[in-house]
Amino acid sequence: PIHVVGIGQGSGAGLHVKDLTSFEATRYAAEEAYEMSGLKPEDIQFAEVHDCFSIAEIIHLEDLGFFGQGEGYRATEEGLTQLDGPKPINTSGGLKCKGHPVGATGVAQLYEVWKQLRGEARERQIPNPNLRIGAAHNLGGTGGTCTLTILERR
Repeated sequence: PIHVVGIGQGSGAGLHVKDLTSFEATRYAAEEAYEMSGLKPEDIQFAEVHDCFSIAEIIHLEDLGFFGQGEGYRATEEGLTQLDGPKPINTSGGLKCKGHPVGATGVAQLYEVWKQLRGEARERQIPNPNLRIGAAHNLGGTGGTCTLTILERR
């Protein structure tokens, strides 16, 4: 069975900040979800993140703690986030691949995580027989609200 082990919701100033290289809503949501689940960023094996713009994916990778600040672009460039990389991200192709279906993004992300954990993602399946923990991250508005849901196969 697949269980929801952590949920976090965060809010913040969105785009009304001086530093646009981070979303405080993502950081707050991640902190809550990690605390509820008892997990750390390194325990998350893969994730669907809100990539409304290319830079948003990289920023979220850092804010979720998957990579250090300023290292998300390098991790992506080096293939660490590819399907066969150590931290696959957006195995579904991401929001832009789907036409960024506002209102349906969160459900689509959770569905992809669920399919991956069940081993039913076909050509998108992460090649890891021990896949157990995935996350879905969704951002709303101008970056002022965020959720992070962590699923675990037991």
